[in-house]
Amino acid sequence: MDTGASKTNHTLRAAVALAGFLALCYGVAALGGIATSSSVNTWYTEIEKPSWTPPGSVIGTVWSVLYSLMALAAWLVYLRGGVRANAIPLSLWAVQLALNLAWSFLFFGLRNPGAALVELVLLWIAIAATTIAFARVRTSAMILMLPYLVWVAFAGFLNAAVWLMNRG
Repeated sequence: MDTGASKTNHTLRAAVALAGFLALCYGVAALGGIATSSSVNTWYTEIEKPSWTPPGSVIGTVWSVLYSLMALAAWLVYLRGGVRANAIPLSLWAVQLALNLAWSFLFFGLRNPGAALVELVLLWIAIAATTIAFARVRTSAMILMLPYLVWVAFAGFLNAAVWLMNRG
């Protein structure tokens, strides 16, 4: 029999977990923002970019939504048994989050679109693996990861175009 105190404790743990996943995602966003800010108004404005490059405001808005979706997806997986029961999917999630951060440092921090492109391929693979692992736990978590997977594919094409346009 589930008591009121037990339900309250479960609800509190769930809320803390959601806050933790959101904090991780937005912590990565903040760290990536530090790397990005080192070049976005200098080097990035000077390099050639394809005509279909979205404006910075669109990119920022999309990433804000995506970080929320990936946090929510991880949380939904967590709710199905916790970290121990979902060690592989949540570990994959952590790996893709670390790779997400690394891209900002490679592209903007080191101003190296070629290295960033190689890393972005690894990121896309990690997101795909996470999405598949999440699908095995909770379909809704997989669905929440799909926009991220699509956006990173688009970012890969954009990254490749920037690299090709600025080689030499």
